[in-house]
Amino acid sequence: MKNTKIIIFNLIIIMATTIANAQTTGKYANVNGIKMYYEVHGSGSPLVLLHGGGSTIYTSFGRILPELAKNHQVIAIELQAHGHTGDRNAAETFKQDADDVAELIRQLNIPKADILGFSNGGQTTLELAINHHDKVRRIIVASAFYKRDGAQAGFWDGFSTATLNNMPQIYRDEYLKINPDSAALLNMFNKDIQRMKNFKGWTYEDMRSIQAPALIVSGDHDVATPEHTVEMYRILPHSRLAILPGAHGQYMGEAMFPDPNNKLPELFVAMVDEFLATP
Repeated sequence: MKNTKIIIFNLIIIMATTIANAQTTGKYANVNGIKMYYEVHGSGSPLVLLHGGGSTIYTSFGRILPELAKNHQVIAIELQAHGHTGDRNAAETFKQDADDVAELIRQLNIPKADILGFSNGGQTTLELAINHHDKVRRIIVASAFYKRDGAQAGFWDGFSTATLNNMPQIYRDEYLKINPDSAALLNMFNKDIQRMKNFKGWTYEDMRSIQAPALIVSGDHDVATPEHTVEMYRILPHSRLAILPGAHGQYMGEAMFPDPNNKLPELFVAMVDEFLATP
């Protein structure tokens, strides 16, 4: 028990240091009418990180960002209405998010970037690979689905009655640390919910058009079914597949799963590094 407490304490110190360092690395760009927040860590080939719905850079990637930055120039982005990034008088869409990311990549003078998208960030990654393929080298699609029936049974049932109280407390707390405006938090939540209620996904032909090499990753108890994850792997022309033990984002140490004894995040990073290093 004592050793476990020491490990947890050390993990908290590492996370606090990483977030403190972000205060000096965080930047803003004027992108398609909003102020988009991003951070740059490390050096090497550019790797863009796209967080999940309702999340921030650190709730999605806090555990693995320092490890990824050892071998890549990590460009971690917060999308419309999330975290530090501003909002526009328009609904959130995966198309708009992809347009925003592509424009930021252009402004940073990066010819092509690797993209790692988790959950809703994975859907934005698919949109990028379909409609901004000139900006994309390789993609990692983590815990995402491309059509409605790819989700677990019952997933869609709660969206019509969802309230802010249904949002995990850790996400609410993290947002309010960044922006203490509870109305802005509710606005983000409502836009996230509406986007999923409107979700239509992509066609088989859309998916087949993706030419970027892809690593499709999911947990065996994830939001997307394992069968759907395999289907995505088989549809994409140049893809690899990994189904790891755990729930939504557990394999990468997402904030809902802060277990410091879980070694899967290190394995996940090693898989990403190897995939991106493949000629």
